[in-house]
Amino acid sequence: MRPASHLAAYEKLVEDLRLDDQSQDFIADPGAPANDDVTDDSVDTAELRDRWSKLTDTHQFPGMLRKLKVGRRRALHSIGDDFAWRLDTASVETMMRSAAETALPIMCFVGNRGVIQIHSGPVVKIGTMGPWLNVMDETFHLHLRTDHITELWAVRKPTADGHVTSVEGLDAKGEMIIQFFGKRKEGSSERAEWRSLAEGLPRLKTVVAA
Repeated sequence: MRPASHLAAYEKLVEDLRLDDQSQDFIADPGAPANDDVTDDSVDTAELRDRWSKLTDTHQFPGMLRKLKVGRRRALHSIGDDFAWRLDTASVETMMRSAAETALPIMCFVGNRGVIQIHSGPVVKIGTMGPWLNVMDETFHLHLRTDHITELWAVRKPTADGHVTSVEGLDAKGEMIIQFFGKRKEGSSERAEWRSLAEGLPRLKTVVAA
């Protein structure tokens, strides 16, 4: 609770949602492994690209992957760089600092099997401590272990309002750690400032042995 919070509304929420059984005996089901165990040869790239290109809403994306039985990481590697390309993992800090410097409102998604937390708006106070990238704003705190980001991607997804661009961080298992979009309203096109920022982030350098 904060000084400006509505205490009565909070107390009603607690009353409405309280579970009668308040015992501390809780056993969590093990999480399902990332569906990323297919081989390169088992991805039907043509079908993936066809379905991807026909998306009309970003919320259709997980369902598309489930239907194709393809993990997110495998899909990103297979789709082609007109839809997704690898970024240098340090680009996540570059993006956050650039958004703060320009007061660009962004959306930040962090989730697990049980809940997704979303920040929508500007970020201001960006700082680092060891591997942690931190946002320490009055109404938004983020503590991101950048060393756990194994792959960072810029991703284009078609929508009915034109394509939108996300920046997505995956861990070593191919599971999503964090996802960023430019803030936009449903029915509106993507902010040009966000698209320019995302498309201009440093890409992963490929070293070719002689």
